[in-house]
Amino acid sequence: MSAAHLLRHSRKLRSLRNVVDCERSGLARYFSTGSGSFAVKENGVEKRIGGTRFSQYKQSGKNLETCKVSVGGVNGSSTFRGTLTNRISSGVTGLNGPLSCGRVASARSFSSSADLPPHQDIGMPSLSPTMTEGNIAKWVKKEGDKVSPGEVLCEVETDKATVEMECMEEGYLAKIVQGDGAKEIKVGEIICVTVEEEGDIEKFKDYKPSSSDAPVAPSESKAKSEPEEPKAEEKVPAKAPEPKAPKTEEASRSGDRIFSSPLARKLAEDNNVPLSSVKGTGPDGRILKADIEDYLAKGGKSETFAASGLDYTDIPNAQIRKVTANRLLASKQTIPHYYLTVDTRVDNLIKLRGELNPQQEASGGKKISINDLVIKAAALALRKVPQCNSSWMNDFIRQYNNVNINVAVQTEHGLFVPVVRDADKKGLGTIGEEVKQLAQRARDNSLKPQDCEGGTFTVSNLGGPFGIKQFCAIINPPQSAILAIGSAEKRMIPGSADGQYEFGSYMSVTMSCDHRVIDGAIGAEFLKAFKGYIENPTTMLL
Repeated sequence: MSAAHLLRHSRKLRSLRNVVDCERSGLARYFSTGSGSFAVKENGVEKRIGGTRFSQYKQSGKNLETCKVSVGGVNGSSTFRGTLTNRISSGVTGLNGPLSCGRVASARSFSSSADLPPHQDIGMPSLSPTMTEGNIAKWVKKEGDKVSPGEVLCEVETDKATVEMECMEEGYLAKIVQGDGAKEIKVGEIICVTVEEEGDIEKFKDYKPSSSDAPVAPSESKAKSEPEEPKAEEKVPAKAPEPKAPKTEEASRSGDRIFSSPLARKLAEDNNVPLSSVKGTGPDGRILKADIEDYLAKGGKSETFAASGLDYTDIPNAQIRKVTANRLLASKQTIPHYYLTVDTRVDNLIKLRGELNPQQEASGGKKISINDLVIKAAALALRKVPQCNSSWMNDFIRQYNNVNINVAVQTEHGLFVPVVRDADKKGLGTIGEEVKQLAQRARDNSLKPQDCEGGTFTVSNLGGPFGIKQFCAIINPPQSAILAIGSAEKRMIPGSADGQYEFGSYMSVTMSCDHRVIDGAIGAEFLKAFKGYIENPTTMLL
């Protein structure tokens, strides 16, 4: 039986037209094209269902419809109010309850104020899996410029690299909210505004995003809402005098533990503020972000390690240096490091390099470096001892089938570790070419996040460039080992006959291992294989 036939013959179904009340009101759009959401009023409390929130825009003089929909079957009666686009209406039909609407207006732009034309707020995107905030390196487009899909809006400094942010829709850049050099912008925080009509640009000259558009940390919002919950107890008479509640400072430090929100801890850490000197105003004396801000605003001095009378300069940390510091600190605190050192004779390696480079230059290729040969030897040793090509995953050890070698590159912007993928399967010329290109992009601060992701083992060389004899490197999580390469030096060694001596070049190599993954004997087995390739480099060509 068809739906139309049912509607004509069923009184109950015919009465459903009273469920939906459509009226002319305003226009709304998604903040995100990927998901929609609905403002729901249930028992006087506003809630949201679905993805990102969207706001209303009242526009007079246009035939735009909004739908007021009553939904039954979900904890009583709820009311949706807002303009439904085609995508929203299709998503609503899955709710428990009868939904219907006459005419539904589709629109893309929104406005949070009746004085502003339709526009789109562009938020800070998440450009890497671990990104929580970013910096604006520079704007490529200027206010008033026309933008098209695929064009670069600005350069964003993430926790891994500097990435170009492309425009997704056609329009005009009306307002830049976060200018060049803006720091620590949370993911989702508005950085610019675009409009569809060029004539609307002037109306956003003094535009400022509302505070409701700013991302709110879940821990902060939860902490602020907790004191408002116990209202039913106000009418209960007190039977006996209660003992006085402990002071805020005492509650926040019960058992010598200071309770604070994650945002408060991060802000205190960035400003070297001891939490013990801050009075918490949250539930049970919990220290909130606002408490740290008040402490700093009232002249609370941050702790410094400079003695009085010393002349010094505070250098702000770039995003990459902050991320590197946090990762290396976590590595030393959580990974049980141990170190194995071996001396390898490199005379044959130097000889082979001298024979290969003239052939490289004759064919138009670039010279092969000692570091390129070290990367190839490490990759082949990992293939021979795959236990070292693994990661600790708490419940299991993940052993990788790909041998992807990260190469540490020091630049004026910080330490980068771009990756050479499948290094065990590539020739020396290809490895050398890739390493040089990646190192140059690192110095130009133009690496992309994918250039540094997916590594399974790291090589750090301070010998060739800096002449460091030997050092111990910190493991790059989630990897389980890193190889530290020292400089080659001439040594006098016993010759083949008694009383004879000869000179040989030796290079010190130290391997830092995660003892949870790599036992001492396994680490020694890897270094044995690595030393074999270095001292007999022609075996790498087989």
